[in-house]
Amino acid sequence: KGSLLYLFTDGYADQFGGPNGKKYKYNQLKDLLISVAPLPIDEHYAVLDKAFNNWRGKQEQVDDVLVIGVKI
Repeated sequence: KGSLLYLFTDGYADQFGGPNGKKYKYNQLKDLLISVAPLPIDEHYAVLDKAFNNWRGKQEQVDDVLVIGVKI
Protein backbone atom coordinates (compact mmCIF):
# COMPACT_ATOMS: atom_id res chain seq x y z
CA LYS A 1 0.00 0.00 0.00
CA GLY A 2 1.26 3.48 -0.86
CA SER A 3 3.56 2.24 -3.63
CA LEU A 4 3.80 3.99 -6.99
CA LEU A 5 4.02 2.25 -10.33
CA TYR A 6 5.18 4.16 -13.40
CA LEU A 7 4.90 2.98 -17.00
CA PHE A 8 6.46 5.09 -19.73
CA THR A 9 7.55 5.13 -23.34
CA ASP A 10 11.10 5.95 -24.38
CA GLY A 11 10.06 9.41 -25.58
CA TYR A 12 10.81 11.24 -22.32
CA ALA A 13 14.31 9.78 -21.88
CA ASP A 14 15.18 10.16 -25.58
CA GLN A 15 14.28 13.86 -25.77
CA PHE A 16 17.14 16.14 -26.73
CA GLY A 17 17.63 19.36 -24.78
CA GLY A 18 19.43 20.85 -21.84
CA PRO A 19 22.44 23.14 -22.14
CA ASN A 20 24.33 20.77 -24.48
CA GLY A 21 21.46 19.39 -26.57
CA LYS A 22 21.89 15.88 -25.13
CA LYS A 23 19.26 13.21 -24.40
CA TYR A 24 17.42 13.36 -21.08
CA LYS A 25 18.28 9.66 -20.37
CA TYR A 26 16.75 7.09 -18.03
CA ASN A 27 18.79 7.84 -14.90
CA GLN A 28 17.63 11.45 -14.93
CA LEU A 29 14.02 10.31 -15.48
CA LYS A 30 14.33 7.82 -12.60
CA ASP A 31 15.64 10.57 -10.31
CA LEU A 32 12.77 12.85 -11.36
CA LEU A 33 10.17 10.16 -10.66
CA ILE A 34 11.72 9.49 -7.24
CA SER A 35 11.64 13.22 -6.48
CA VAL A 36 7.91 13.55 -7.26
CA ALA A 37 6.93 10.39 -5.34
CA PRO A 38 6.25 12.21 -2.03
CA LEU A 39 3.96 14.73 -3.75
CA PRO A 40 0.23 14.16 -4.09
CA ILE A 41 -0.38 12.08 -7.23
CA ASP A 42 -2.41 14.87 -8.86
CA GLU A 43 0.68 17.13 -8.84
CA HIS A 44 2.96 14.67 -10.65
CA TYR A 45 1.79 15.67 -14.15
CA ALA A 46 2.58 19.36 -13.63
CA VAL A 47 6.09 18.63 -12.35
CA LEU A 48 6.88 16.10 -15.11
CA ASP A 49 5.48 18.37 -17.82
CA LYS A 50 7.44 21.39 -16.60
CA ALA A 51 10.67 19.39 -16.32
CA PHE A 52 10.21 17.98 -19.83
CA ASN A 53 9.51 21.36 -21.41
CA ASN A 54 12.35 23.04 -19.53
CA TRP A 55 14.72 20.33 -20.74
CA ARG A 56 13.42 20.44 -24.32
CA GLY A 57 13.61 24.22 -24.53
CA LYS A 58 13.40 25.20 -28.19
CA GLN A 59 14.30 21.71 -29.44
CA GLU A 60 11.66 19.91 -31.46
CA GLN A 61 9.92 17.04 -29.66
CA VAL A 62 11.46 13.91 -31.20
CA ASP A 63 9.02 11.18 -30.10
CA ASP A 64 5.73 10.47 -28.41
CA VAL A 65 5.82 10.89 -24.64
CA LEU A 66 3.65 8.83 -22.35
CA VAL A 67 4.03 8.49 -18.58
CA ILE A 68 1.41 6.68 -16.53
CA GLY A 69 1.61 6.79 -12.75
CA VAL A 70 -0.54 4.62 -10.48
CA LYS A 71 -0.60 4.86 -6.71
CA ILE A 72 -1.46 1.55 -5.08
